[in-house]
Amino acid sequence: MVLRGGTSKGAYFLAKDLPADPRERDALLLAVMGSPDPRQIDGIGGGHPLTSKVAVVSPSTDEQSDVDYLFLQVQVDKPVVSAEQPCGNILAGVGPFAIERGLVSPFGEVTPVRVRMVNTGARATVHVPTPAGRVEYDGTTAIAGVPGTAARIVIDFWDTAGSVAPALLPTGNRVDTVNGVPMTLIDNGMPVAILDATSVGVTGHETPEELESNTDLRQQVESLRLAAGLSMGLGDVAATTVPKMCLAAPPTQSGTLATRMFIPHRVHTAIGVLAAVTVGTAVAIPGTVAADVVSRGSSGHATDDPAPADVIRLEHPTGWFDVVIDVSATQDDISVGRSSIVRTARLLLDGAVYPGPPRSLGNIEGGP
Repeated sequence: MVLRGGTSKGAYFLAKDLPADPRERDALLLAVMGSPDPRQIDGIGGGHPLTSKVAVVSPSTDEQSDVDYLFLQVQVDKPVVSAEQPCGNILAGVGPFAIERGLVSPFGEVTPVRVRMVNTGARATVHVPTPAGRVEYDGTTAIAGVPGTAARIVIDFWDTAGSVAPALLPTGNRVDTVNGVPMTLIDNGMPVAILDATSVGVTGHETPEELESNTDLRQQVESLRLAAGLSMGLGDVAATTVPKMCLAAPPTQSGTLATRMFIPHRVHTAIGVLAAVTVGTAVAIPGTVAADVVSRGSSGHATDDPAPADVIRLEHPTGWFDVVIDVSATQDDISVGRSSIVRTARLLLDGAVYPGPPRSLGNIEGGP
């Protein structure tokens, strides 16, 4: 199946329909998506990291989960398939896919699908609307970055702290100085390095195109990312997609914080789900770079649709992303509970894909 999950689009497979050997599987997926090729013209990928994603789903062997979900990022222009982190947007489609493929039986108005994210071992519950015993895709919920409306899907995350890095704050510090730039290095579902946009000479309100065309900025951000990866215990991250780099700025539209995300070499037109959870967590912890930027207040004007009091609203280039974070932070201790977000998903295609011959692989980044 091909589904839109949140602000991403991906190919969803049952694990039993793919080769069991990771190298054979990933060589096949390169052919399915059409990589390596900037346009992915000979496959079903969309020529962008946000549309070159794969979910592999199977019944779970974990008694606390219904299904296992392995996320694979197929690079567009390189023969590389990465399994180093999950994708929260694609996760939004895992619940509907599991029900459509008979892995979970629908019951009631909303069916909870308990998902183990194989990439990290973290768990989430995807609440799927199922009136009349089938997945409902139509609805009135709008999310920034997606035209129109669809059915509301609530995702609860649990135990996401230190999903890839060794801990929520892998250095033990709320702020570290990396190559002379203050950063918060944090992982509550996605390793992210957060820095004040002004520390690298921009406002943090630029468009993705403006940031991507700034060669000096891109080189500086990548240099900082490589150093941040070492500090976070991730090793040499030159060939990986984490940590993500978040440029933080005061909000302009009654949000909590404005964000620009390098993912890592392109600039996200929105913000990823788990990146949003991680950045929102940093906002909720006093003394982080994100919290300090928030304390500076708004740099813009109010809107008619302010965020609810319990919501952290992260502005991004195409709108905003709301998260609810359960964090208890004192001077000496930080405790993270449940995190919740609202997404939508839509089934786009259910059929057979006809890939060409399996492609030669470059690096496979830690694929289970």
